[in-house]
Amino acid sequence: MEKAGKQDAPTAVVVVGPDGTVSGWSEGGRLLLGWTAEDTVGRPVGDLLVDPPPPGFPEGYGAGPDPTGFIPLRHRDGSTVDAVVTAQPLLGPDGRALGHAVTIQRWGSRPVIADRAFEQSPFALGVYDPEVRFLWINASSGRVIAHSEEQVLGKGYREVLPEFDRSLFPERDDKPYTDAVAEVARTGEPTRLITVFRPLGSDYANAWATSIWPVRDAEGRVCAVANWGFDMSAEYWARQRLLILNSASGGIGRTLDVVGTAEELARTPVPGFADLVTVELLEEVLRGEEPPPTSAFTPGGTITLRRAARHSARQDRDPAQGPMAPVSHTPGSVAARCLATGRSTVQLPADPGQGGEWAFGPGLASDPAHWPPGNPLIDESLAAEGLTGRITVPLRARGALLGIVDFSRRDRPEAFTADDLILAEELTAKAAVAIDNARRYSRERTTALTLQRSLLPQGLPDQEAVEVASRYLPGGTGTEVGGDWFDVIPLSGARVALVVGDVVGHGLHASASMGRLRTAVRTLADVDLPPEELLTHLDDLVLHLAGDLQPSGPLQPSGESGATCLYTVYDPVSRHFTLASAGHPLPLIISPDGTPIPVTAHPGPPLGVGGLPFEAAELELPEDSLLALCTDGLLESRERDVDEGFAVLQGVLNHSATSLEALCDAVMDTMLSDRRTDDAALLLARTHALARHHVADWDVEPDTAQVPRVRKFAVDQVDAWGLEEAAFVTELVVSELVTNAIRYGEPPIRLRLIRDNALICEVSDASNTAPHLRRARAFDEGGRGLLLVAQLTQGWGTRHTTDGKTIWCTQSLSQSETN
Repeated sequence: MEKAGKQDAPTAVVVVGPDGTVSGWSEGGRLLLGWTAEDTVGRPVGDLLVDPPPPGFPEGYGAGPDPTGFIPLRHRDGSTVDAVVTAQPLLGPDGRALGHAVTIQRWGSRPVIADRAFEQSPFALGVYDPEVRFLWINASSGRVIAHSEEQVLGKGYREVLPEFDRSLFPERDDKPYTDAVAEVARTGEPTRLITVFRPLGSDYANAWATSIWPVRDAEGRVCAVANWGFDMSAEYWARQRLLILNSASGGIGRTLDVVGTAEELARTPVPGFADLVTVELLEEVLRGEEPPPTSAFTPGGTITLRRAARHSARQDRDPAQGPMAPVSHTPGSVAARCLATGRSTVQLPADPGQGGEWAFGPGLASDPAHWPPGNPLIDESLAAEGLTGRITVPLRARGALLGIVDFSRRDRPEAFTADDLILAEELTAKAAVAIDNARRYSRERTTALTLQRSLLPQGLPDQEAVEVASRYLPGGTGTEVGGDWFDVIPLSGARVALVVGDVVGHGLHASASMGRLRTAVRTLADVDLPPEELLTHLDDLVLHLAGDLQPSGPLQPSGESGATCLYTVYDPVSRHFTLASAGHPLPLIISPDGTPIPVTAHPGPPLGVGGLPFEAAELELPEDSLLALCTDGLLESRERDVDEGFAVLQGVLNHSATSLEALCDAVMDTMLSDRRTDDAALLLARTHALARHHVADWDVEPDTAQVPRVRKFAVDQVDAWGLEEAAFVTELVVSELVTNAIRYGEPPIRLRLIRDNALICEVSDASNTAPHLRRARAFDEGGRGLLLVAQLTQGWGTRHTTDGKTIWCTQSLSQSETN
């Protein structure tokens, strides 16, 4: 016997006789349809149907493998009840049909225990029709949407909950929940999604994981859509924090630039974590210097910082701030306290215990026990600024304070939580190390660049053999200073040496090694060694330097060794150009008519290899030839190799330019980009030829009786050049040098006078014996000749050649005499 009440309400039992009249009616029928037994017994069962009964009803619903059907029934109040009807035949002992037992349940009804299970589920459950109208929700779902089942049944989802029809974070391209439900009804395909929404009347966003699936009828048609979901706010926001930290790991510290790193820190948390981020740094940090000690900061002192970066979620509406704008923080301010104590401060406009759940999950974040001491600080003035919270974190790295970072919220109602403070401090800690690395790099790069520039020529020497112009550019920001260098060295006989080189490695070591090599080249050039011999001596020097750089302990790093060098000598008298290369790109030579002059020399090994010879090549150049000596940093890049670089350089040099300075600028602008990874040196020279009437030479017979005659030739030539004031010294110098050559040298002997920006006297002979100064005693008859030459001239020396040697000396000329 069935029991009346809530427990049995879902099911009605009706007995129908063979003639189709109702002969029995259960209490469940009254609860389900409102009709009593007195109302229905004796009446045709068809009177309960909204539509005409199907053919053979109820017999047709008791036969076949599926005795169940969906039929709309008439409620006593006139409404329609969608019901599931099952008919089973009733048979007598003789097998004769006595009628049917018909069970009726509301469509979608379940056993009572199932009803209670779904109704009491902690997960939100709901069923909607294909037009996304509410058919049923449980109590948990009602609490989430703040509506009861009676308030929403039959109403459209968009009508009841318009906030679900838009994404809370449109920048994430989230699909609105209502669109997802409608898509399942249309396609019949289940889906899962995470919905982030802010309930009505709440300032805090929640994240729900939802599964949506279609409900089909017996024919397989989608007749409804069901869903279930649960609150995963804590997990979701924890994942968002991890995503922000992951973004910070790859997005902060990509460059070794202090301001660039500060800008990366300001951009990374916007808009996912904050709406406005400001980074302020100490002056010393921006200059690459050591920051002041922490003891220098006191809460009662005024602190001046520089605004290095500022990024807002609404950049177009925020007023622009000048770069590196100074910001003064008054005594007792939050910034002053943060720097003095080294601790972060959270400012909120209201008590964090009010307002319900927090943005990054409910519960612990709002518990005062989870806030660090002194936090949060209630500051009602934030509301006047339009802010819902601010976190100020000191930038600290390796025990030093670098500045502060402000994280502010204003375009969202959620206040900061204790978990937010942890995230802000982790972001700042990552950035602080990167900023300090950039500061240290900036300091070392500045030191290396200053050292290198001090070691490079500060001004090119005055000489008449070539017109020169030069450029040096270090690598782009984020790269260390290299060891590229160049030099112009005046030589005896009006000649000039043009040198370029490149030391292996970067940084202070490369700069110091470059200075050593440049000094060595100048010293060897003063000895007037031929290019190939000079490189051989330089190679030995690099080998010795490599031995000096070996580490003395297991933890001391070894410096890199090795270099390349191109050494060339140009003689304006003969227009001969001699060169030798130690692993360095050969010079590019352009004739006066713009055609390139081939250089057939073969570069030798780089310096520091040892044991291999260097070869020299000699060319005769037309006057006004253009020479381009450069390092591989100018020719080679990520976009082109050395050969392609030479082709581009040749194209630029073929362009006519009135000055070498302008041509240097054109080359650097064309060849180098802002993203260059190596330094580059360029030395351009346009050759001159000394006029024939500025050179005079005589063959001298090896007889001391010829000395007076040679003196007269020399004096006459000096007078012919209008250099009467130099005649006396020239006569004495020629007498001494020619006499020495006749006495101690070997024929042939030759005298040559050159009028350049100085008066040069050269005496050559076939002997390889070099003279040297010595102190003559009081009664010595000789030994004073070279001493007199050294005292009366501005310089003298010996130049060895394949045919012997040349003794030379120079006399300075006044400005009027050189014209």
